[in-house]
Amino acid sequence: MDSVQSSPQAKQRARVPVAHPMLAMMGMLIGGFVGMFSETSLNIALPQLMAQLHVSTATVQWLVTGYMLMIGIVLPLSSLITKWFTTRQVILFALIDFAVGAIISASAPGFGVLLFGRMVQGIATGLILPLMFTVAMQIFPPYKLGAAMGMVGLVIMFAPAVGPTIAGAILGLASWRWIFWLFIPFLIIAFLFAVTSLKNIAKVTRPKVDFLSILLSMVGFGSLVVGVSLASDQGWGSPAVLGALILGLVILAWYAHRQLTMDSPILNLKTFAIPGFRVGACLVMINFGIILSAMYLLPMYIQKGLLIPVALTGVIMLPGGLMNAIVSAVSGRLYDSIGARTPAMLGFLISMVGALMLALTTTQSATWYVILAHVILMIGAPLAMSPSQTHGLNSLTGPIAADGSTIMNTLQQVVGAISTAIATSLLGIGQASYYANGGHQAASAFVNGAHYGFYFTFILALAGLLLATRLSKKTTN
Repeated sequence: MDSVQSSPQAKQRARVPVAHPMLAMMGMLIGGFVGMFSETSLNIALPQLMAQLHVSTATVQWLVTGYMLMIGIVLPLSSLITKWFTTRQVILFALIDFAVGAIISASAPGFGVLLFGRMVQGIATGLILPLMFTVAMQIFPPYKLGAAMGMVGLVIMFAPAVGPTIAGAILGLASWRWIFWLFIPFLIIAFLFAVTSLKNIAKVTRPKVDFLSILLSMVGFGSLVVGVSLASDQGWGSPAVLGALILGLVILAWYAHRQLTMDSPILNLKTFAIPGFRVGACLVMINFGIILSAMYLLPMYIQKGLLIPVALTGVIMLPGGLMNAIVSAVSGRLYDSIGARTPAMLGFLISMVGALMLALTTTQSATWYVILAHVILMIGAPLAMSPSQTHGLNSLTGPIAADGSTIMNTLQQVVGAISTAIATSLLGIGQASYYANGGHQAASAFVNGAHYGFYFTFILALAGLLLATRLSKKTTN
């Protein structure tokens, strides 16, 4: 049942009792699914977009990194926005905004307008994502928290995994523009749920707005992502790349210092003083880097390395997407019973196996081998994601819980954008290395570049495994 269960102990009650928490969550879950689906749905269309819009790999990647950049810019403002507007107002605005961005993208005459539409959509996703976690933490009782976060994790993990499959089917039948038109009916359904079932879960206090902090956040995160993205085209040693990276790091250091010393910060970075949150947040960032880097490279490898048609590419990626859904649904419940440490460590170890298998592919690799490698990766990543996320957020109590959700989601998106850009850069380095050694086959060059990117995915999984050993063996509410 959706109703909140009574308990003799106050700690077993939801922080904000809601009669039907699942109905209250539904509009956000559908909106979040569309937002995360949009994050990877274009990956499979990138080769087609490069040809039709006459842009390079380094340029077309902005459809992915630009989207995540806007999410990363908006997310830090989430906590402030929810203090100025009700939960319902924010979600309704976000759903309308996403629909507008989808229409702009679907009707785009060229790359610039398409990118603009994608960035408009990123604003909406940046508003919805943190609220999904914050609302779930408030309206579900502690003894259902793992299952509730597993449900949210299912949206976060499953949508990007099935994006290439559904997009591949669309591209096999129609234009890439229909990927964006597909969003509209789902957004309408989400809007109706939000209008009828979503209530406000936080007090609107309208605090003073620190515009300098907002500016520092936008410039800092933006410069960092721009710097890494430019590296794939201009090289890591170019003045533009180094300048953007240094500017981003300096501005973010200023931003962090300002938040730590303010009486009412936009983002309470003191949450990182709590070990459980610090480790959980870092694991989530690493995990998202694994997913985004691999899901960016894999559809292009299948099309340009194995020379498989786009529609069949989506079919090849379907088993991994389904496995992702199953494991995401189960992993939240594992946290309730055995804590975060065991599933997180096992998940990262399995992810290492999947990434290594992808790094050993060739232009002649069997389809079953690629499917198996993808399935293994899609077992490992969600197995580690939900327990790590719940462990981190459950370490926080009181008002800072909302800040923790925002921080985790902000850094997750920024790391995802950076990981995608790094994967693009390594792809180019690997291709150049192949040609420099006398190679002349375009497919072989792409596979060699993809290997560089998949080794990066492997390194991320190894880092996650080592960090997961810092988790406690058993977590109780």
